[in-house]
Amino acid sequence: MRVLAAMSGGVDSAVAAARAVDAGHEVVGVHLALSATPGTLRTGSRGCCSKEDAGDARRAADVLGIPFYVWDFADRFKEDVIDDFVASYAAGETPNPCLRCNEKIKFSALADRAVALGFDAVVTGHYARLEDGVLRRAVDADKDQSYVLAVLTAQQLSRAMFPVGDTPKPAIRAEAAERGLAVANKPDSHDICFIPSGDTRAFLGAKIGVRPGAVVDSDGRELARHDGVHGFTVGQRKGLGLPGPAADGRPRYVTAIDPETGTVRVGSAEDLQVWTIEADRAVWTSGSAPEGPVECVAQVRAHGGTASAVAEAVGAGLVVRLREPLTGVARGQAVVLYRPDEVGDEVIGSGTIGAADAERTVTDSAAAVAE
Repeated sequence: MRVLAAMSGGVDSAVAAARAVDAGHEVVGVHLALSATPGTLRTGSRGCCSKEDAGDARRAADVLGIPFYVWDFADRFKEDVIDDFVASYAAGETPNPCLRCNEKIKFSALADRAVALGFDAVVTGHYARLEDGVLRRAVDADKDQSYVLAVLTAQQLSRAMFPVGDTPKPAIRAEAAERGLAVANKPDSHDICFIPSGDTRAFLGAKIGVRPGAVVDSDGRELARHDGVHGFTVGQRKGLGLPGPAADGRPRYVTAIDPETGTVRVGSAEDLQVWTIEADRAVWTSGSAPEGPVECVAQVRAHGGTASAVAEAVGAGLVVRLREPLTGVARGQAVVLYRPDEVGDEVIGSGTIGAADAERTVTDSAAAVAE
């Protein structure tokens, strides 16, 4: 096959490209320029898409002996990822920019251009596995990225390749060193790539501005003032601007955010428990929604906890009824559903969380229907 290898300048994408070459594919490397000012987006292991990264990707391509290009996706990245991120926080949501980048940039804009140029697939260094069109967790659980790939449609998955998902990260670094790739020991990027300082609140404040509101307790009593709901997320414990813990000495957490009134509600850890999740923008990796309720395991953060559940397609969305509560469930996050077999690594689908409820609604009859 003729494949396009997306090369970020890191070790994972370099080894993924190398494995594609070993497999006998005709490989072309491409680095995505996602910033209009690429010299500003890396500070050590923070950030990405810098001139340093482009240079590292080019040197890796040279070692592999494959053609290499840089494609400018800065405008598309700003519109579909950065602007979406800012707008979501302004609306009191908690978005995942990596998930949106995969959906809108790497497997939409990039893949569409690749297909138009005659490529059969896009190769990336994501830690996930594809087996007969089925998206699965990576072998390395600590590096697994199936959660942020669960927004991909069956068509997008049909033209994707994840060559490193079957290998633990230490072995990938060792392989890179054996191949003579200079990025073998390059630090992994972490946090949000377009906020190299790591200060998300300051970044959002500069974009959104001051939008004052109140921090209130579960009874509606005002406890403090704040400069904008963008500085908070459901489940947050620190940085609330409160003089101390609750009267009973227990810590307080953000339990709800109202962007219309600017109100941030805080409460106890028990107040965070959610039993029902409603999501829109449902994506089913098989290509079609299941008929009736299905047993699954639900996950609401990239490396967060999981809970057994019953999920059901409802229109263009889905409803997930949990058998055990999850906490820190925020609007704008993705809920990803995995098949509840012995392995539990197959992705069934995903949706963007629009609402969560503390009422327990799952029943034995729903489970019986699912079976």
